[in-house]
Amino acid sequence: MPKKSSPDSNAALRQQLIDLLAGGNAHAKFDDIIKDLPPELRGKKSPNLPHTPWMLLEHLRIAQWDILEFSRNAEHKSPAWPEGYWPKTEAPATDIAWNKSVQEFRKDLKTMQDLIADPKTDLFAGISWGDGQTILREALLLADHNAYHLGQLVDVRRLLGAWK
Repeated sequence: MPKKSSPDSNAALRQQLIDLLAGGNAHAKFDDIIKDLPPELRGKKSPNLPHTPWMLLEHLRIAQWDILEFSRNAEHKSPAWPEGYWPKTEAPATDIAWNKSVQEFRKDLKTMQDLIADPKTDLFAGISWGDGQTILREALLLADHNAYHLGQLVDVRRLLGAWK
């Protein structure tokens, strides 16, 4: 991945991106959205909506992982579109599967934030294995994608009667 060694002149931008990915301000935070979701609702659909909370959580995790790996690994191969970005089931097999997905989402989000925070990461340089993408573009793509699907997760919870 492209790096730069000069002093960081983009510290404020880095912090804004990290904060945007964390949620809050105009967006609900991931942990607030998944907190206290009753296990029996994780695989339940609301009428007229196509996704369960599990489907949305797994889609968020898979897409975030893909964006992160593309951003840092020239050998990364993305899943097939669209089937590789969605779980094969509407519900997690176990509570362990749900918890693992939550932990992996958090871990990959932190890793992306760490990549952005590293002053050696040139936010503006083209990713050499891409076709014009930059780390800045990937960070904004991830923030946009997460906000969209986290909003859907709030809607599903609200319609299932499990949102404050």
